[in-house]
Amino acid sequence: MSCMSWKSSLLAAGAVLVSTTFGAMAEPVVINVIDVAGDLEVSGPALEKFQAEHPDLVSKFVFTQATAPELAGKLKAQQDAGRVDIDFVLTGNDALAAGMEQGLWMEILPKYADKFPNLKELYIPGAYLMQEMARGQAFVIDWYPSGPLLEYAPDRVKDVPNTPEALMAYCKANPGKFMYARPANSGPGRTFVMGLPYLLGDKDPKDPINGWDKTWAYLKELDSCIEYYTAGTTASMKELANGTRDIIATTTGWDINPRYLGIVPEEYKIGAFKNFTWVGDANYMAVPKGVSEAKLKVVLELMAYLLKPAQQAYMYDHGYMYPGPAIKGVTLDMAPKDSQETIAKFGRPEYASLIADNPTEAPLDAKPLVAMFDKWDREIGAAKMKK
Repeated sequence: MSCMSWKSSLLAAGAVLVSTTFGAMAEPVVINVIDVAGDLEVSGPALEKFQAEHPDLVSKFVFTQATAPELAGKLKAQQDAGRVDIDFVLTGNDALAAGMEQGLWMEILPKYADKFPNLKELYIPGAYLMQEMARGQAFVIDWYPSGPLLEYAPDRVKDVPNTPEALMAYCKANPGKFMYARPANSGPGRTFVMGLPYLLGDKDPKDPINGWDKTWAYLKELDSCIEYYTAGTTASMKELANGTRDIIATTTGWDINPRYLGIVPEEYKIGAFKNFTWVGDANYMAVPKGVSEAKLKVVLELMAYLLKPAQQAYMYDHGYMYPGPAIKGVTLDMAPKDSQETIAKFGRPEYASLIADNPTEAPLDAKPLVAMFDKWDREIGAAKMKK
């Protein structure tokens, strides 16, 4: 996901947010944070709270943003030069996977396991599936069952497709009216693609190269009636809102939050496929190799802090990663009042039954995920990618 509203000053890359300090104590440090998942939309207030409560540890946070595909190259260049100036990373499983593939992340576990005990008991089961995928190199900070879901304009779509076959028929009958964004930089885009093997009955939903024959054939046929692919999700939301598209791929969070922000009309609806499998999604916090010992000490304290219930309650946010909290026992009544009001107004009562009645699987693991992105970019999106 890409950050849409948290601190408008952050929308320009390199913007700086300095929280108020409460007097200098024992050499507080500057922590440089890069967000390639839009997670500051969710976790930003909790980070500010940490700085306010621990001015002896953090003098300020410096926040920057980038896209997921560019993060690995940026980190590798800094590490090769021996000058790492990124201390803390907020990322989806896209950039996390790319960094794991290239060996860019510090292995936090088992070395610092004493600071992060009983993770299996701490995390919600779906979140723990994704925590295992990090292999000790990152921690899930927020989680949601994600999708695949469809979002549509009810004034223009009277019979929303509820099977892949129906979606194909709709797309061919209405060329250019369905869209999903590039999977390598879009949670809804990759969730849509990763959900298809379960719906289509492919032989191995976790092996995109050797187990997705039906999915790749479907995506290539679907491509024939898609005008182009946006580089990220926000652009696809805007095209739905302005009438260029009538149906797009979405997720629970990308349904609720853009309607809260006014990017998508409040009255727009969601549809689910029959007998679908949720593909979970999460954002992670990770530390690049090369961070100094002084800063690492603070970042580990920050990570542990962000997994406490009081901070996890912020993850309800304005539906951005709905529900949002990754750990057990964090209920909506613990969230800030404005979060509760947002969910009451823009949430959907059907989500409870959809989450309860359909199974959840983890997304592709790191190597197959990178392989899927590469194959999709080459064979599906190459000729139709919109910058």
